Amino acid sequence: MLYADRLSAGRALGSELTHLRAVDTPGPLVLGLPRGGVPVAAAVREAIGGDLDILLVRKLGVPWQPELAAGAIGEHGVRVINSDVVRQTGLDTRRLDAIEAEEREELARRSAIWRGDHPPIPLRDRTVVLVDDGIATGASMVVACRVARAQDPRRLVVAIPVAAPEALPRLRAEADEVVCPHAPAALAGVGGAYRDFHQLADAEVSRLLRPDAR
Repeated sequence: MLYADRLSAGRALGSELTHLRAVDTPGPLVLGLPRGGVPVAAAVREAIGGDLDILLVRKLGVPWQPELAAGAIGEHGVRVINSDVVRQTGLDTRRLDAIEAEEREELARRSAIWRGDHPPIPLRDRTVVLVDDGIATGASMVVACRVARAQDPRRLVVAIPVAAPEALPRLRAEADEVVCPHAPAALAGVGGAYRDFHQLADAEVSRLLRPDAR
């Protein structure tokens, strides 16, 4: 399967999510992970209704092993700590707090770019659909799931157009449902599933989130 671009991937994904229409009022909350997940999420929202927003998360990486997450943070002061990683690495509280402070600055910067004066839509008691343009290892989406779960959604769904098969069990352990129409046995990279996989600019993300803004 080869998607033309992220919007076409989102339309294909949306056709797999029609069972989520009108599950609750005011409908599902579709959250794209910036940047690449936002156009996919916009097309999903067109298919199933509800609201569109972004989920801004930052991983708290272990300094000497940045891909290893000691935890994650989100907006509204949400903080999820991976106690096992903290214990195994010996990462002390002062160092962890310093990492969090740096990542909160970056979180605030991204929020200012993409949200402006628009506050995040609350996740509490909503059917929340987390969307990205694809998953190789699943690490970022696991972080997103934990940050979202900390905000008490009614149901948490992960939806991605393409994923490495080995990543899917990790996601199923975090979400109530995982929807992925394309999981090739050998995924060289997410971009290989798209004809157009260009790097999105900040302005493109902003236009998708607020198409009526001038």
